[in-house]
Amino acid sequence: MSIISPETVLLNAQAASKEEAIELAGRLLVEAGYVAPPYVKGMLAREQTMSTYIGNGVAIPHGQFDDKASIKQTGISVVQVPAGVVWDEDETAYLIIGIAATADEHVGILTNLAEVLEEPEEAQRLVEANDPHLIIERLSRPHAESEPA
Repeated sequence: MSIISPETVLLNAQAASKEEAIELAGRLLVEAGYVAPPYVKGMLAREQTMSTYIGNGVAIPHGQFDDKASIKQTGISVVQVPAGVVWDEDETAYLIIGIAATADEHVGILTNLAEVLEEPEEAQRLVEANDPHLIIERLSRPHAESEPA
């Protein structure tokens, strides 16, 4: 199974709070079989101790170390919220990327996401995408492969 699929991408979502957005991202991970339901509580708990907002309108909620037992398989979910959701006092997230990863794969996934989303234009392209396959393709391959030759 791939780490992301059309079933784990929710386009044009609405969320009244970052907690609601995290629950949406977590539910996608649960429904796809990547995590057990308690993992979502861990995602919410992590946000209470440390913001997962990374900039350019993107947040990457994930569980805490203690939630590792709830991970069945590495996977990511994407919740696109075109209207945005207030994440921190002065930050709005439009793309919420839920992450469930084993220790070995965690660093690789975060590195790829950071490289893909470090450019505001690239993040905006994903915020405006109307096809889940565009998001899947972009988040599934290393950043260097997308650069023109």
